[in-house]
Amino acid sequence: MRVYGYYDVVVVGGGASGTAAAIYAARNGAKTILIETLGSIGGMVNLVGPPGWAFCHLYNEAGERVIGGFVEELYQDLYKRDLAQPLPLEENRCQAAPAFIDIDWAGLLLFEKCREAGVELMLHTLAVDVLKEGNTVQGVVVENTSGRMAVMGKVIIEATGEGDIMARAGVPYSQIDRTKEELDPPSITFHMDGVDWSKTTAYFKAHPDQFLPGYVKGRPMADWEKKHYEERLRKLAECESVIDLVREGVTETFDYDELSQEALKNGDMHPYGDLGHYFTYRQGGHFQPVFQHTAQAYDCDTTDVTEYSWGEMETRRQVVIAIKAIQKYLPGFEHAYLTRMTAGMRTREGRHTVGDYQIKAEDCANNARFDDCIAKCTMPCTIGGPFHSAATPGIAMNVDPTRKMIIPANRGSYDVPYRAMVPKNVEGMLMTGKLVSVTEDFKRDLLPDNMIWGQAAGTAAALCIKKGITPRELENCVGELQEQLRKDGAILDGVK
Repeated sequence: MRVYGYYDVVVVGGGASGTAAAIYAARNGAKTILIETLGSIGGMVNLVGPPGWAFCHLYNEAGERVIGGFVEELYQDLYKRDLAQPLPLEENRCQAAPAFIDIDWAGLLLFEKCREAGVELMLHTLAVDVLKEGNTVQGVVVENTSGRMAVMGKVIIEATGEGDIMARAGVPYSQIDRTKEELDPPSITFHMDGVDWSKTTAYFKAHPDQFLPGYVKGRPMADWEKKHYEERLRKLAECESVIDLVREGVTETFDYDELSQEALKNGDMHPYGDLGHYFTYRQGGHFQPVFQHTAQAYDCDTTDVTEYSWGEMETRRQVVIAIKAIQKYLPGFEHAYLTRMTAGMRTREGRHTVGDYQIKAEDCANNARFDDCIAKCTMPCTIGGPFHSAATPGIAMNVDPTRKMIIPANRGSYDVPYRAMVPKNVEGMLMTGKLVSVTEDFKRDLLPDNMIWGQAAGTAAALCIKKGITPRELENCVGELQEQLRKDGAILDGVK
């Protein structure tokens, strides 16, 4: 078989995490190649997933910044060019508070950063297998228009999201038992424009209960949560436009629960999502609605190509239905129009890898601290069911009362250990993004988290090259990795 080239670091998957990994491996001196199936890079930043929802989860519920590093660098570069909204006002900072960005410019900027770092790109290429000697992965087999060939590397970073390469390498993993709980549904995302926000503002002022996220209604809330949402309603009453509240970080989503149910009851909406939306930012301070839970594929296993392909067709069928319902039912959307749709579905559930450490629900609940921390995380986990759902008609979030949600204690965060990136039983490989080792209770489609984990994986891979050691051997000297991450802006300590 033809050998395309020999590299220090081979990153498979050019999504949010893989792109960050490649940039930081190259910045730290490693000869790096990034392999991507599509003709572009960025993944959930700009191609799939919830584009524009970046960057959420920058803060814990106490309002402390917990994610920095490459996420902060990318945000600041966009903000300086008027391609991102300001960070949320201090009083509005919480786990869900977003800083919406212009996703198309973000994608262009990622190409620029790869070029500046010296990352070699291999696009329009599918990685189909690994090359191993014993338990050590030494390269990957790829196929593209030039044929079948090998790409050799001293460290392979698995960033495919679905775990195709780690599975072929023999990394142990598990998957949700779909006979016992619903699979977190993949979804297609679409953007609209031409909205008369004055009508939307009038609707919410007349129906303030609809301005609260649907997932908080009817459930017990802590005192700080009650205060948070009471303040949101006070600001609604005082604002001139609800878009001002988006701009200030007061809210990141409009849910329209009652209108979703009305459309469903009248037969104008399919039952697998709702009419709620997030936003994306455009140059000049313009916000566009982004519908990311409106078209979801129920009971779709994206590690099965037949189901994956069906999901792509099914969600697009739902988009056609949903746009008509949006124009008919949402105030201000009477003349709104479709402007953009993602290249493919945002995948949520999949393979849960087993690393040298697997993050558990109790780690989230107890604000776990690890000596080999490479990132902070605030995302809750759920036991007994997914975070999102396509099973309850007209409601895109899981409202099953038997599902238990676990959140970090004291409005804080938990550590992500380096060992969760090192696969069990396989040498020469690191896992990042959705493939960081967590139990089935975790839902891992977290854009800024994935990027900061990618930064850590790329930095670690380059350090392994410099020291002439394997990723597993780096566990014994992780302090050097942490020192470099801190220099590059990562937040590893000093917060709840």
